[in-house]
Amino acid sequence: MILLALESTLLYEHLQPALKGSWASQILNQFFHHPWNGLHFWDLVQPTFMFVAGVALVFSMKKFRQTMSWNQSFLKILKRCSWLFFWGVLDYAVRGDKLSFELWDVLTQLSFTTLVAFLIMEWTVPAQLVVSGLCLLIPELLYRYMHIPGFDQPFVDQHNFGNYIDLILMNKINSGGWVAINCISTSAHTIWGVLAGKLLLSDKTASQKMKYLLLTGLLFLFLGFGLDWSHITPIIKRIATSSFVLASGGYCLVFLAICYWWIDIKKHRNHLLFFNLFALNSIFIYLFNEIVGDRWFTGYILTITNGIFGIIQIPSMIAAILGSLVVFALECGLLYFLYRRKIFFKL
Repeated sequence: MILLALESTLLYEHLQPALKGSWASQILNQFFHHPWNGLHFWDLVQPTFMFVAGVALVFSMKKFRQTMSWNQSFLKILKRCSWLFFWGVLDYAVRGDKLSFELWDVLTQLSFTTLVAFLIMEWTVPAQLVVSGLCLLIPELLYRYMHIPGFDQPFVDQHNFGNYIDLILMNKINSGGWVAINCISTSAHTIWGVLAGKLLLSDKTASQKMKYLLLTGLLFLFLGFGLDWSHITPIIKRIATSSFVLASGGYCLVFLAICYWWIDIKKHRNHLLFFNLFALNSIFIYLFNEIVGDRWFTGYILTITNGIFGIIQIPSMIAAILGSLVVFALECGLLYFLYRRKIFFKL
């Protein structure tokens, strides 16, 4: 969420001309999505979000089931997923001066993956792994074997099965290559998050938990990159190919293992308030940046800072970067205000 908040301030875009031609530009490039076949650091943000949502679901359900039946829990999760879907659609609802219906937002995707993960979370571990495998296999088969004229090239932008489904659902194709049926394959991320959450709550030793997280993560990385390097299935984030989901899921497991080791095993729990500000109001700051920030707040503040920095003759490139940092500081201040007032937005 911190990385997404920084993106919303246009910081990465403002840094591009400043770092152009330097070694640092290669690092900055990792903060933008890969154009098609490949994997950048930025491509891991959404998978991590959906994976962590699965981890959090386990902790939430542990609390729910103490006072609720399964049916009551299901209704609560169904309500949450409905709100996620609503806000996801609303996020993309205004395009210029007209309304638009789009299903590419991460919240829309998450509404589907959360429901799938919840419905099977009481199943055995092997059964949940089988379902996650089917989430990868079904889209793979549809992309490869649904020979629809004009959309029969599995891994070609604008000519694949996902684009065809978008035409049916929304009567449009995303110019960036994103597709709505990503929610099927990325359901595996949330299912794996549920399994990881159950592992963390289990009575296994800390070393055993680390072992399972790391070995499974490394296995997924091997499978994901192996499929890509062997030219079987390319890693493409924009259509969430099976190789991409496996590789990104592997990174998610390794990230979780590192955080678990640093915070829970080594007890480095100080100085986490900054991160908690974003974690405790993650949905709020995401929607704030997407709806308010993108359409008004960021531009308004940048206009003010550019004017002030212009008066004191700070170079425009530096002024733009400083302006982004001012926007980010104001967002942090807003989150701190909510934290101090114990105001937490939940779905």
